[in-house]
Amino acid sequence: MPKTKQPSKPKPSKSMEAALWESCNKLRGAVEPAEYKHVVLSLIFLKYAGDRFEQRRQELEEQGLSEYIDTVEFYTAENVFYLPEGCRWSFIMQNAKQPNVFQIIDDALTSIEKKNKQLSGALPSNYYSNLGLDRTKFASLLDEINKLDTVRDSENDLIGRVYEYFLGKFAIAEGKGKGEYYTPKSVVNLIAEMIEPYDGKIYDPCCGSGGMFVQSMKFVRAHHGNQKNISVYGQENTNTTFKLARMNLAIRGISADIRQGDTFHNDQHRDLKADYIMANPPFNQKAWRDDNQLTDDSRWRGYDIPPTSNANYGWILNILSKLSTNGVAGFLLSNGALSADGTELSIRRKLIENDKVEAIIILPRNLFYSTDISVTLWILNNNKKARVVTKNGVEIHYRDREGEILFMDLRQMGIPFEKKYVELDQATRVTVTRTYHCWQQEGHEQTYKDTPEYCYSANREEIMQKGCSLVPSKYIEFINRDEQIDFDTKMCQLQTELRDLLQQEEESTKELKGLFEKLGYDL
Repeated sequence: MPKTKQPSKPKPSKSMEAALWESCNKLRGAVEPAEYKHVVLSLIFLKYAGDRFEQRRQELEEQGLSEYIDTVEFYTAENVFYLPEGCRWSFIMQNAKQPNVFQIIDDALTSIEKKNKQLSGALPSNYYSNLGLDRTKFASLLDEINKLDTVRDSENDLIGRVYEYFLGKFAIAEGKGKGEYYTPKSVVNLIAEMIEPYDGKIYDPCCGSGGMFVQSMKFVRAHHGNQKNISVYGQENTNTTFKLARMNLAIRGISADIRQGDTFHNDQHRDLKADYIMANPPFNQKAWRDDNQLTDDSRWRGYDIPPTSNANYGWILNILSKLSTNGVAGFLLSNGALSADGTELSIRRKLIENDKVEAIIILPRNLFYSTDISVTLWILNNNKKARVVTKNGVEIHYRDREGEILFMDLRQMGIPFEKKYVELDQATRVTVTRTYHCWQQEGHEQTYKDTPEYCYSANREEIMQKGCSLVPSKYIEFINRDEQIDFDTKMCQLQTELRDLLQQEEESTKELKGLFEKLGYDL
């Protein structure tokens, strides 16, 4: 008997990012992979702006206000861009296969930017007309973008997700990563839920595509706060990424003072004192200054000058210098910063003595598209003394935490995400934030206690006895699993040792050369 044909299994659907990448990959030849994200993101902006415009237009008709469907103010009042017909996504798709489609898109971007001050300098000018793209392949990319429901997905930081995915895809292949990582939404949510930025000034010294601000505003709305009570400040060095941030925030109606420039060498917010700082600086940034640069910078006042070989402690001190009297900062660094020697140890000891470090949280691996390393969430607090603070209309009583640091290890937490990644799901974040707030506050519904393999509250004396190391495994008790060597931490220690040896060798060579010169011999 012939075998009965088994029904074929449905193929797993591609992620939105993967589908866009595949469409972009067909453009190979005219466009380098590193450019893909810029080709896609302006188109996503047009799709988002078009979807929001059509949504608002339909609302006006349903409300019996059809006579106002072409009145600009009825759109801008709801943070929606009014789009003339030639700028609408529907018009672009109607002309997707026309010879002048590239000019249509360039004209739409130029027109939208001119009519909206918050987009000034954010959108590309005459970009698509000069790329030399194949029209047929480009039309398939437009079809892929047309499938996106940007209105439904607007809270998920669409631009940031695509930017991060494309960054990871080309960074590995071309060696252009340079420590540039978009921060996943779940990590930003964890930071926001821990430091609770309900009102005041929020600052990000390396804001990338603006994802920190997008998700922090979502946190404010989710907790019934008022977005108008938040002032947003940011800085981004890379021009194209700066434009993405402006675009990303503008389409969400987030008013922000975002400026371009190198945060170390051209600080655009020199006098800012922020209530909350959320950041994901470049990891282990090399040669961020010359030996004779920034030696008397006010940001290091009271501390040693951060070494030129690694900017991690430069970022820490920059962030600390921007905090208001009661300011709190949550930011990510590579694990090596927890135990680095030399100048970094001296700075870390001073931070501990000055009681600025409040919590150190090791995060799971595989959170980022661009790197699989485990990283650390640092929380700095300018005032750990007992006090009462009103947040979102609720009084919070903080206990005296002077001299204490909370260590947490989340490496075994989180859930699988798109097969090879890990996500800090809501249940995980609730557990972690509850532990942190319970440790911070008096009268919390639960009582904090040290928990093996999860958390430990250490006092200053213990930390000093352990050489001012902030590696959580030196304090948290481990019972059911052996602690493996943290590769990133170990490599940083070896790097420091090698740097010291090379410096000693250089000094010995100079001394030997000087001795021979005194004896009348040249080496």
